[in-house]
Amino acid sequence: MDATSTLDDEPETAASGVPEGEPRGNRPVRVTGSVSRRMLLVATAWILLLLVGGGYALDRVLTSAITRNFDDQLDYLVSSMIVSAELGSNGEVVLNRELADQRFLEPNSGAYWQISGQGFEPFYSRSLWDRRLKVDQVHSDREIHFYDSNQFPDQKLRIAERDLKLPGSPVRWRFQVAESRDMLDAQIATVRRTLVRSFALLGLGLVAMAALQTWYGLRPLRKVRREIARLRAGQTQRVGGPMPAEVGPMVDELNALVEHNDRQAEEARRHAGNLAHALKTPLSVIMNAAAAGQEDLPDTVIREARTMRRQIDHHLARARAVGRRGSAHSRAEVWPSIEAVERAVARLYPNVRIDVDGVKDAVAHIERQDLDEILGNLVENAAKYGGGSVFVTARLDSGFVEILVEDDGMGIPEADRIRIFDRGVRLDTGKPGTGLGMAIVRDVAEIYGGTVSLEESEDLGGLLVRLRLPAAG
Repeated sequence: MDATSTLDDEPETAASGVPEGEPRGNRPVRVTGSVSRRMLLVATAWILLLLVGGGYALDRVLTSAITRNFDDQLDYLVSSMIVSAELGSNGEVVLNRELADQRFLEPNSGAYWQISGQGFEPFYSRSLWDRRLKVDQVHSDREIHFYDSNQFPDQKLRIAERDLKLPGSPVRWRFQVAESRDMLDAQIATVRRTLVRSFALLGLGLVAMAALQTWYGLRPLRKVRREIARLRAGQTQRVGGPMPAEVGPMVDELNALVEHNDRQAEEARRHAGNLAHALKTPLSVIMNAAAAGQEDLPDTVIREARTMRRQIDHHLARARAVGRRGSAHSRAEVWPSIEAVERAVARLYPNVRIDVDGVKDAVAHIERQDLDEILGNLVENAAKYGGGSVFVTARLDSGFVEILVEDDGMGIPEADRIRIFDRGVRLDTGKPGTGLGMAIVRDVAEIYGGTVSLEESEDLGGLLVRLRLPAAG
């Protein structure tokens, strides 16, 4: 099984390749390659690097060990020659016993020895026949010295040599033993072939294991992709099934997103139905007045148009708030909003005294436009239905920003404090309005996770509206 073809192997699609006019939500995502292929390539490169480095180091160690063993044999032969060496009648060196290796007696056998001294002819093995080992008199080998030599065209030699003065002789004698490198090179070649084959098999096994690990490790992502396809086809409502700890949080966030979209869609359908229902009655009144040819048709149209406009404003406010509530950056400074609303309402009701107090650094998790609309409705209602005094207080309480709006009016009976939040409900029909203000306040506050409640003001004796909004950190 090819692990590189198991995940996101779709061909790369440039953004410019999307046909013009195609819905943006249906455009294919621009891919940048396969995750599984990347993982496999990284694993393969790392495996090859380690195997090549380890193989080279092991080759050096084994080659050195084989060469050292070969040199030890040459060293033994040189030592045997020195032990067997003695001076002849004319001061030359002779061996009191022959070396045991039969190859020294066979011409060009690949094993040779030679003893050289200044002023004397070299004393050599029969295997050298008509050839001689070169002697470099420039340096002195008081210790055993090993080196490679190409002095014989048909043989590569490994030579061990040592300089020594025998007792009773002033001449420095050089003892040399040479052996063909063929056997040494054959052993090294055998070891290297074994290393290459072993490491190649090990590398293939490791790459296969990495491919299997990649295929198995990315299996949950393929499962999530299939579940999303089933979700899109309407075969399921959530991405389900047990998931690994690394994938589980992503699936939870995905399900939360789906649930959020479902709520958004349901709210949109409900708002559309509510708006249609809210506009149905004014339109029916206008159509009936027009069909009956009533004389006050212009006034009727203007009055019902205002009603429809307030209904539309209400639903637009909700739609804006719903669209912005998911933003983690929704922040509004409470005190500047209170001051702006206070100045605006004071111009509309110059005979009403509006006092503000409280913390001035409170920040609420809400858009400034929505906060202004909520406070505008509350403060304007207090100025309109109160007795001439309005008191606005801002404070912090357990992670919430609490805004109190009090007036000195007649207040609202406790039995009507819940009903006043229903759309179109007005307790005082003697003053203009559509009864949508408190409904807008409640709906927008709840969208941001806040609450609105009505109480009795202890200081002014009228109505107290308690608005609580989440505080922004």
